[in-house]
Amino acid sequence: MTLRIVRDSREQNGFSFGGYDCVVEDGSLATGDYSLAGLEGVVAVERKSLDDLIGCLAGERERFERELARGRGLDFFAVVVEAGWEDLAGGRYRSRMKPHAACQSILAMMQRWRCPFFFGGSREGAEYAAYWLLSKFLRETVTRLETIQKKHGAGGNMSVAPAALQ
Repeated sequence: MTLRIVRDSREQNGFSFGGYDCVVEDGSLATGDYSLAGLEGVVAVERKSLDDLIGCLAGERERFERELARGRGLDFFAVVVEAGWEDLAGGRYRSRMKPHAACQSILAMMQRWRCPFFFGGSREGAEYAAYWLLSKFLRETVTRLETIQKKHGAGGNMSVAPAALQ
């Protein structure tokens, strides 16, 4: 079955997920840049380039923290970054923000909002992380629902996450 990924229509320079077993549909997401069809209010992934992330830590911090707060209300939410932690810590971005301050901000946000940040090392690495985070979330959700179905003897063939799979 093919994974159905929803990409927020406002996403600029978004992932195409070329080479992955999925269909990408543009849609409107309240939280994040990517989700799964039919599970948009349950799971999301936010994509950031390193310069965009630094902008979110400095001038756009309040808006970004509101996004993280919305993400905390989902079953799973993560931020994938198109750079490595070493790039952040080494100050390889266009900003006067000190690398130590940037690193400390990310660590504080991970604690405060219980949101993992995945540093993919590159755009391709971040795309890989986004795809597999969504895929693994769906697989775990389906497995959990099938276990519940077996445990409680639900009759018939219960369809789980039908919209997210084709």
